[in-house]
Amino acid sequence: MRSTPAHRRAPADFSAGLLFPLFFAAVYLTHVTLLRLPYFWDEAGYYIPAAWDFFRTGSLIPQSTLTNAHPPLPSILLAAWWHLSGYVVSGTRTLVVMVTATALVAVFYLARALRNVSTAIVAVLLTALYPVWFAQSTLAHADIFAAAFTLWALALYLEPDADNQILASGLFSFAALSKETAIVTPLALAALEFFYYLRSRTSPPQRRSHALWIVSLVSPLIPLASWYAYHHHRTGFIFGNPEFLRYNATANLDPLRVLLSMWHRLLHLTTHMNLYVPVVCTIAVLFIPLKGEPPILPRRALNGILMVLFVNWLAFSILGGALLTRYLLPMYPLVLLLCITTWQRHLTRWWALALLTAAAFLAGIWINPPYVFSPEDNLTYRDMIALHQQAVSVIANRYPQATVLTAWPASAELSRPELGYIRQPIKTVSIQNFTFDQIALAAQDPGAYDTALLFSTKWVPPPGHLDLGRLGRYFDKKYFDFHHDISPEEAALLLRGEVVWQAQRNGEWAAVLRFPRAVNASFIQNATAR
Repeated sequence: MRSTPAHRRAPADFSAGLLFPLFFAAVYLTHVTLLRLPYFWDEAGYYIPAAWDFFRTGSLIPQSTLTNAHPPLPSILLAAWWHLSGYVVSGTRTLVVMVTATALVAVFYLARALRNVSTAIVAVLLTALYPVWFAQSTLAHADIFAAAFTLWALALYLEPDADNQILASGLFSFAALSKETAIVTPLALAALEFFYYLRSRTSPPQRRSHALWIVSLVSPLIPLASWYAYHHHRTGFIFGNPEFLRYNATANLDPLRVLLSMWHRLLHLTTHMNLYVPVVCTIAVLFIPLKGEPPILPRRALNGILMVLFVNWLAFSILGGALLTRYLLPMYPLVLLLCITTWQRHLTRWWALALLTAAAFLAGIWINPPYVFSPEDNLTYRDMIALHQQAVSVIANRYPQATVLTAWPASAELSRPELGYIRQPIKTVSIQNFTFDQIALAAQDPGAYDTALLFSTKWVPPPGHLDLGRLGRYFDKKYFDFHHDISPEEAALLLRGEVVWQAQRNGEWAAVLRFPRAVNASFIQNATAR
């Protein structure tokens, strides 16, 4: 691997081997209170059950949950780690911390290669503190695995005078085998290299270099296609079950939905969770005269970063039924790197903006924004888990033989002890959500359940508080599955039961309802007919 040019070489040589334990310790200690939390949301819904199946049976195709054709590398890594640590939640989260630390080393390596050590330190610090990144740093979603491989591959590609085609290709392949949508990044760079190839007709050496990069960046399609071929062979489906394909791809092609998604994704990349602070600061400093320094980033690296950001913005405006910000996880360090290098070019005391951004990010970890967002974008997910633990404990201790009406993911939390909420499974009856329509539908069959567990499915600004998303609620409901959960008291009235327990934490809530009936509705109907 070639060293960085002399004018960009760091004053001290920090090797990845020395940085990894430092970053691991920092992430571990700042997340130590989160390491024993039970599995959350998509962890419980897919990634942990899929890895658990592979751990027990060696099957790459999940058996205890619906297969959605996500590539198997996270399951393989998790299962291999469980053979060392044992199947415990803290062991899983420790592995994710290791992956997060690896990704942060890549951020450092990239920023140092393009600028210097001070830039690298600030880029790593701000990335680690960004609320979305901070929250995902211990969650076993495929996105953090894909982000680590993607960032290392980008670091090798964007390094000045890079000639790491084979290694970069391998890392991009691992990224795609972690999360299929990670293939977007190498394909975007391949398109850029093809443009360079066409422009360099008079230079055969450059054309050969660009051609080699094109082949290297396109080659990650091969292992990904091989996985889909294997998945089709085993299941009959290429991209997972039909409902998964519909929700994440074919149902998203409405032009208005795409435009709305592009707007949401632009906000995710520029304003979400206080990201507007460094972005606004960057826009402001552009009006300040330059200090006379040359361009901070090499043109090739700048073009590559902008191309990757643009294509990911466009791709994730079309792909994915839910507009989850973790899909963009490897993009946030790139946005922050652009901001930092712009500050450095225009300001002598650029570090003041870095401190302001760090303060804003720290606040965003605990303080919720004035609009609807997914709990996993900051520590709101911890509040949701804590409430679910309490609610499940109430049911397990008071009503261990209950049949519980609830919605996913609580249905999995009650029925799968391996998720960390319960020791013995409890029978459940599932509904889609806690809207009036779904509760009214459940009320038509009162004998199917004797208990209910209701909870908030997303964070919504409390009544009377500022709500920046209120005007777009109609389109959010139509295109992005936004729904209004009725209150526990309203549900108890509709279902003719009583609220026996409820609690709230920072806007999240959960409640247990109990119904004074212990007979099946069909039995009542038969008795009446006689």
